[in-house]
Amino acid sequence: MGSDCLFCRIVAGEIPATIVRETDTTLAFRDIGPKAPVHVLIIPKEHYADVAMLGQGDPALAGELLATAAAVAEDEGLLGDGFRLMFNTGTYGGQEVFHVHAHLLGGAPLGPMLARDVA
Repeated sequence: MGSDCLFCRIVAGEIPATIVRETDTTLAFRDIGPKAPVHVLIIPKEHYADVAMLGQGDPALAGELLATAAAVAEDEGLLGDGFRLMFNTGTYGGQEVFHVHAHLLGGAPLGPMLARDVA
C-alpha cells in the first residue's frame, strides 16, 4: 500500500505506536482514543482494506489475526470477565482507516452493541 495508509506507516515504523504484541504477520497496539479501559487495535502487517478482503484473500492470516487478538486479551487479563472484538467494515460500518483492524475492548462493562435501536 502507498504511504497514505496510517497503519502501513505504523507497521513501517514511520509513525510511533504503543505496541503490546508483535508477530511476524500481525501487530497489536493501543488505540490513541480509547473507548474502554483496554482498547487495542490488532492489524495484519500486510495491507488489506477490510475484514472481508482479508478473509477472502488470506484466510490463514485472518486466523493469525484472531490468534493475536486472543493472546492480547489474555495478556491484558480480559479472559475472565470477557471482552469485545469488533471489526468496522466500510462506510456504513463506521470504518475510518481502510486497513483491516480489530478493536479489542474490555476492562469494564461495555454496554449494548449499538447506541440505538434500528427500526
